[in-house]
Order: sequence, then structure tokens, then C-alpha cells
Amino acid sequence: QVQLVESGGGLVQPGGSLRLSCSASGFTFSVYRMSWYRQAPGKERELVAAIMPAGGVTSYADSVKGRFTISRDNAKSTVFLQMNSLKPEDTAVYYCYTKKLGMDYWGKGTLVTVSS
Repeated sequence: QVQLVESGGGLVQPGGSLRLSCSASGFTFSVYRMSWYRQAPGKERELVAAIMPAGGVTSYADSVKGRFTISRDNAKSTVFLQMNSLKPEDTAVYYCYTKKLGMDYWGKGTLVTVSS
């Protein structure tokens, strides 16, 4: 079955960096669009970044453009989110997501806390 496992979250100071990873299994990773979402306390889950199967086309929420970079390694079935210049408002649980044959698949999330 489809499994998505996030890692790399933690506590970081404002202005710092983190790299999130999402390891995928149970499906042909290389043919599916992959996304990162986040959910801050008391807020709706929002799309942060997405990457098409070949990796050449990416998209970002306005709030993270120029600071975050999504990438993927199809040989390792892994998608990454490099987060730079982190701000307190980036604090959230970050989720890996894909949709396969009309079904939504989510990881359990990894917590990112940006605080001094």
C-alpha cells in the first residue's frame, strides 16, 4: 500500500534552514506529482509546494517563494523540501501528499518550529 514518511523537522531559529524529506513506497513514485502541505495551529492545511513527476516543473505558495525549494529523487522515491530564511510564521506540521487513482495519500507529518 502507499506509504509516505516525512522526516527532518525540528526546532530552528528565525533565519535558519531545514531540509525535509519524504520517503515514498507502495507505488510508482516517478509518475506521480508530489506535494508538501503544512498546517499551523488553529489554521487550515495549505499547499506549500508541488513538483511534477519529471521534476522540471514546480510551484510554490506566495508565502514561501524564493525561500523554499522542492525537489525529488525518483531513483530513491524521495521528495525534499529545502527551507531557508525560516520565519516564525513557518511553524507548522508539514505533510507529504500525493493522489493516486483518485485517492488522497498523506504522511503523518513532521513538526517544524521556528522560534528563538
